Amino acid sequence: MAFLEINGRSVAYRLLGAEAHPLVVLAHPLGMTQVVWDDILPMLLPRYRVLTWDLPGHGASQAWGEAAITPADLAAETLALAEHAQASRFHFVGTSIGGVVGQQLISEHAERLYSATLTNTGAVIGNAEMWNTRAGRVRSEGLAAMSGEIVPRWFAPARIEANPALQAGWMTQMGRNDAEGYAKLCEMLGSHVFTGKLSGPLSQHPGVKVQLLGGSEDLATPPSTLEALAAELDGAALEIFEGVGHVPSVEVPAQFAEALLKAMAVDLGDVANHGVGYATGLETRKQVLGEEHVARSTANATSLDAPFQQMITRLAWGELWSNDDLTRRERSMITTGILAALGREELTLHLKTAKRIGLSEAELRQVLMHVAIYGGVPAANHAFSLAKQLGWGDGEG
Repeated sequence: MAFLEINGRSVAYRLLGAEAHPLVVLAHPLGMTQVVWDDILPMLLPRYRVLTWDLPGHGASQAWGEAAITPADLAAETLALAEHAQASRFHFVGTSIGGVVGQQLISEHAERLYSATLTNTGAVIGNAEMWNTRAGRVRSEGLAAMSGEIVPRWFAPARIEANPALQAGWMTQMGRNDAEGYAKLCEMLGSHVFTGKLSGPLSQHPGVKVQLLGGSEDLATPPSTLEALAAELDGAALEIFEGVGHVPSVEVPAQFAEALLKAMAVDLGDVANHGVGYATGLETRKQVLGEEHVARSTANATSLDAPFQQMITRLAWGELWSNDDLTRRERSMITTGILAALGREELTLHLKTAKRIGLSEAELRQVLMHVAIYGGVPAANHAFSLAKQLGWGDGEG
């Protein structure tokens, strides 16, 4: 876990995975912490860089100040974290109040999103009277005292019956959060709705993919609430998990992660008949090689090779590197091995790229030893020498 100061507050976050992967930002539900995502991380990290954080007064994040909290405040915190990760665009996933943050991003910052997956949330959640009453009780009774009433509503009854420790554990965690921060977030939910605010921004940014997920046994945001939100989002795709409550990342992590991977995958269209668009390839090329390198290559292109640059962007970076059948880590190992065996000039670039993608020294060593056996010792010797010139071989592998 790391900490970043945002507007005078210390915010606890985790930034995991290789910088060459597209970023996905995960926003947790009210009363919980960023650990709700732990069980899905192993399924996301092979293909995505993942950023999670604790909401104000939750987990290890510092409590909020005197002012009220608004969705715009939480969206600004999200964007500050994305900037810290040096991501101009990102995928967003938010559950419950995290989904409210996602709606704020759609309404005001859609240009920053590749996709938004909103789960167990709504354009309207409950009503002002309910949330203000809860805020008052939290201030007077405390979170620990109220956790026994609130936490059981997060999970399907069968889930708690099968694992009573799940409820006990989250009651403990909820009691450790800041009561005033929780109360302020309750008041925010009661005073801000997104009815009529989502369709327009999406029409202006049709490339943003939106998906809704929910649980059939979610008491806080039942399927009807998500159906109403889907209508606000111009009929966004909606999937309901049977037998699941309010927090699918905890209850059915494998099923939840599978839905996320499907929603975030690059849309390659009808590759057989039309090919992948230039913009798709360019975005992937920037992620893998770095924006500075791509900008330099584009600036240096002339009338002679500009069409060639466009072709490799569409074919190499669109058709191949944008395809999820192999991870970028796997493609890096394949590409490095082929270039080393052939002794091609681009080996230097892809040895640098291997570092961005997160290959270890041991993995690179095995790639080049394969080259020695199947491509020739001189080719491998040259590649090892070049890799050492580029900073590989510091003894960590």
